[in-house]
Amino acid sequence: MIELSDVSYTYPHTVQEALHRLSLVLEKGRCIMVTGPSGAGKTTLCLAACGILNHEYGGKKTGLVTINGRNVADYTGLSDIARTIGIVFDDAEAQMIFTTVEEEILSALEYRGLSPDEIERRLAEIMEVTFLSALKDRSPHNLSGGQKQRVALAATLALGNDVLILDEPTSELDEHATRRIVKILSNLKREGKTLLIVEHKFDYFKEIVDTLVVLDHGSISAIGPADDVLKDARIRNMVIPDFSGIKDNAAAPVQQSGALPAITVRNLSYSYGDVPALHDLRLSINAGEFVAIVGENGSGKTTLVRQFNRLLTPTAGDVIINGRNTRDCTITELAHDVGLVFQNPDHMFFADTVRDEIAFGLDNLGLGNQEVIIDAALEEVGLLHTKTLYPRWLSRGERQRLAIACVVAMQPKIIVLDEPTTGLDGEEARLVMGILRKHQKKGHTVVVITHNRDIARYCADRIITMDQGRVIADIQGGEKANG
Repeated sequence: MIELSDVSYTYPHTVQEALHRLSLVLEKGRCIMVTGPSGAGKTTLCLAACGILNHEYGGKKTGLVTINGRNVADYTGLSDIARTIGIVFDDAEAQMIFTTVEEEILSALEYRGLSPDEIERRLAEIMEVTFLSALKDRSPHNLSGGQKQRVALAATLALGNDVLILDEPTSELDEHATRRIVKILSNLKREGKTLLIVEHKFDYFKEIVDTLVVLDHGSISAIGPADDVLKDARIRNMVIPDFSGIKDNAAAPVQQSGALPAITVRNLSYSYGDVPALHDLRLSINAGEFVAIVGENGSGKTTLVRQFNRLLTPTAGDVIINGRNTRDCTITELAHDVGLVFQNPDHMFFADTVRDEIAFGLDNLGLGNQEVIIDAALEEVGLLHTKTLYPRWLSRGERQRLAIACVVAMQPKIIVLDEPTTGLDGEEARLVMGILRKHQKKGHTVVVITHNRDIARYCADRIITMDQGRVIADIQGGEKANG
């Protein structure tokens, strides 16, 4: 159905090819999974396969892309191609333009010209299979990252396309939601739909994948049945993360008598308008701890950590950071104590170069010796070569690592990261967690929101589980913590 023949592409204002003489055939009713390190060209491959590169982007293009045997250049535009291909982008929020979840899905159904009765039937069906019925009147922009991904997928499913291209559709989903999406895609494949999926969660998708493709520097470095491709140990480490050994045998830091906790949460509640998100939370995190916060999408994890630097202010209760009530502090004042890496790194970027993104935070804190700090932070996350580039030219995984560098460079006492391994392959994810563990050893408190059980198990000293705005478990050293 889709064939790429000797395709090369270079983005405007760059000299490095994003795709290099890439050839790939996506046959009807088959599922291809694409993986590889950040910057390998995965998203660019998706954009090429659905015709967006040809119809919407400048840059240098060579080679041929055909859909159903027809050159993508011969289609009248993306609306013409959209009758065949539906795409879910790696930034789900970028696809949302309506005020409610229901409207997002309705717009796709109405586009198909269905009868009112058929629209109503299919709307209810899609809401049910994507577990969105309870959210139908909510604004998509106020949902959690994982909930937004489900909305983007639901709107794409509503179009009824024969081909689905999905760029990291489960990157911000919890385990249960990921399994639900895999089940939906499995059913679609049985119905004869054709799937091209960019993903790092191979274990969840392995039963529906016909061909595994590994990209590196814009070229296919491995392709074939997954069992054959994964015989290569290097590729296996990339595709299937191994976080064992990151946490040493040292016990979690013990709070010294009389010392203040790094974070204290007292009777904290928070609501988004009439929608409660946190309920009477009580929590204490000691200085130097490495804490993982886990829980399903919408359980309140992001809402909680955004209280730590006063991006959100409690509806009721208090948050104490290193002895100071956040109600009495400005966001700028708290930046000395708390650095937050957002779930979506694009929410952090506005400068013209990678260097200037990091320099902005250093300027705000009045830190000197900036070039040394910037180079060290970029070197640590493997991005020194991108120093002069525009941040949004980087891949999603590279932007994720840049966001981490921006925060780490400011050396806050408390480092908070919301899904820091989104968009990273196994080796990159292990690198990031190793960096965080190293900063913990220097005395920093590290708080990580994650849906990855292995990260929580092998990297954190303490695991806090949330559900419906409450802490339902707090495990430390194999025993329940007393916080």
